[in-house]
Amino acid sequence: MPEHKIKIGITQGDINGIGYEVILKALEDNRMMELCTPVIYGSAKIAAFYTKNCRLTPVQLAQIGDASEARPDQYNIINVIPESVKVEPGVSSPEAGKAAFTALERAVADLRAGAIDAIVTAPINKHNIQSENFHFHGHTEYLEASLGDGEDHALMILCNESVRVALVTIHTPIAKVAEKITRRTVAESIEAFNASLTRDFGINHPRIAVLALNPHSGEDGLIGHEEQQEIAPAIADAQEHKINAFGPYAADGFWGSGMYRKFDGVLAMYHDQGLAPFKTLAMDAGVNFTAGLDYVRTSPDHGTGYDIAGQGTASAESMRQAIYTAIDVLRSRRLHAIATRNPLRKQYVERNKKDNVVLDLTKPDED
Repeated sequence: MPEHKIKIGITQGDINGIGYEVILKALEDNRMMELCTPVIYGSAKIAAFYTKNCRLTPVQLAQIGDASEARPDQYNIINVIPESVKVEPGVSSPEAGKAAFTALERAVADLRAGAIDAIVTAPINKHNIQSENFHFHGHTEYLEASLGDGEDHALMILCNESVRVALVTIHTPIAKVAEKITRRTVAESIEAFNASLTRDFGINHPRIAVLALNPHSGEDGLIGHEEQQEIAPAIADAQEHKINAFGPYAADGFWGSGMYRKFDGVLAMYHDQGLAPFKTLAMDAGVNFTAGLDYVRTSPDHGTGYDIAGQGTASAESMRQAIYTAIDVLRSRRLHAIATRNPLRKQYVERNKKDNVVLDLTKPDED
């Protein structure tokens, strides 16, 4: 057994959604333990509730008090919420939001402390989780504030085996998107995307397609000026920095013609421009990855699924792929760190005690 097996923290998400169902289904195959040591942040009692109500294959969960107690030969769970919490499948409640945040906060603290190697987050309800401690539009923004150093900017990437989509704006109202599409924000997103494709996905010199904001790429200013004034200059800036960025491409023709297959990544200007076609292509296997931070976080690309919660019909494929992706990104980062470390040999200097001569051992002997 390896000295250190990757330890993945898994947060319960909204307790009234499909979070527990997809987590437990993803862990039904014990071969998952060969790849990582899962640590669930939630409630053993609620896990048992969903196992029974959804008629799931029982998964043995060992209750532990701290991530340091997690054993690599078992599925571990840390009880972080009171047993009195009420479970109501399909219902959005303040109690469910509070429970979701409690699990997330504990997992993030452990991630920051190095007690776990990565986190995989089950879906939350962005409305009921709001409180004085959580005033963000989603996981991505919260993680940027909690795990960033003030200068780090989180980049949302949706990915599967065949396509990777990043977003310049994330949970921004459509009415405010255009004002946030600037030469600077687009250039920063291209640079961050390029860095992630290289470091996190192991792609050398990735090819990045940049989408236009307006229909028909603005029609030379007839339908909008953002392409000419902001996006194209940002692409030119990226190219000057040896980044393989191309565009801007009209989004409808780009997706409809299958052009995305020619690129390693696609940068969309706003949420639905990138995620609607991605989720159509990804089906149940899409993963949400938070890039741009020193920590690894993934999530299924679906929501709480209130309409099917507690029925046992939810697909666990996206959760399963989220766990696999977290492992793959961690491994890729470690390999990248090895490949890019300082290749210069250290200068060793030894003093000959007898003759008081300094010998530079990095130089060849001279006759």
